[in-house]
Amino acid sequence: MTGVRHEREGTGLRCAQCDTELAPGMLSCPVCQALVHAATLKDLAALAETQTSQGKIELARDSWQRALDLLPPSSRQHAVVQERVTELTQRLAATPGAKRSTAVEGPWWKRAATALIIVGVFALGKLKFLVLGLTKASTFFSMFAFFGLYWSAFGWALAAGLVVSIYIHEMGHVAELRRLGIASGAPLFIPGIGALVLLKQRIDDPATDARIGLAGPVWGLGAGIAAYAVYRISGIPLWGAIAQLTGFINLFNLIPIWQLDGARGFHALSRTQRWVVVGALGLAFLITSEGLLLLIGAVAVYRALQPSVVTEPNAPALATFLILIGALSWLAKIPAVT
Repeated sequence: MTGVRHEREGTGLRCAQCDTELAPGMLSCPVCQALVHAATLKDLAALAETQTSQGKIELARDSWQRALDLLPPSSRQHAVVQERVTELTQRLAATPGAKRSTAVEGPWWKRAATALIIVGVFALGKLKFLVLGLTKASTFFSMFAFFGLYWSAFGWALAAGLVVSIYIHEMGHVAELRRLGIASGAPLFIPGIGALVLLKQRIDDPATDARIGLAGPVWGLGAGIAAYAVYRISGIPLWGAIAQLTGFINLFNLIPIWQLDGARGFHALSRTQRWVVVGALGLAFLITSEGLLLLIGAVAVYRALQPSVVTEPNAPALATFLILIGALSWLAKIPAVT
């Protein structure tokens, strides 16, 4: 690997091999194809190899994952490093410890409920990880544009709560993708629409797709519960409004259509399980009278009438879906705010 050298004039970055001036954010020289972050990549590769030799497989995979973000997706090096990440992820899944961790005693619904609560609390405690996402220029500036648009409509305080809520939701997807060793971009906000995370590889397994898709609403639920707790403690109506808005946004994402998270969760459910979700939506509507549930239910009925590609029921995905329906429906219609 070659590298770059820094200078004061121009962009401050020139190729160390051919002296071509480089634009900010470039990962390779457009003239000689030298890697911009060659020195860092070399250090990460050495660190990953050392961690692998010491049996620290998860740390080694994380090091290789960090290297992926510094490589052009179309480069040969990116493909090689992606193979290492996939290999280490498979090794982690095959370790005895990993197998024992999935064989938890107790009913599946109790395991899923406990996991959902733990993930929600864990998401709130991942402050360092959340801050790390803001270091990406695309995330920061698109978030700022999104905030500016909603500031003019709802005021800065509620707009800020909306932006943070959506950001935590998207970082839930990023966290699950990193845990699975799947390459992705940083969250990108689209003013007037929402936000998304771009994947750098195709996901064909329905169960994996469901885990990634539902991770966003799970983290979003954690953010909403945190805002509601602050509201109950402080009595400030703004926090109640943020909690309610967070519940509504994440509930909307459960619509099983297009690229929404509900569609990815539905992808892993058998036909019988889809009808269970339809029943849960109807029950939630009877309890909360949340009108959005009618829209979700109508789409869910249509999807339940279609053939499912899944032959084996996915209990964790179903349990997560049901808990999210109940919790987010309640959050979107919390009596204290209405």
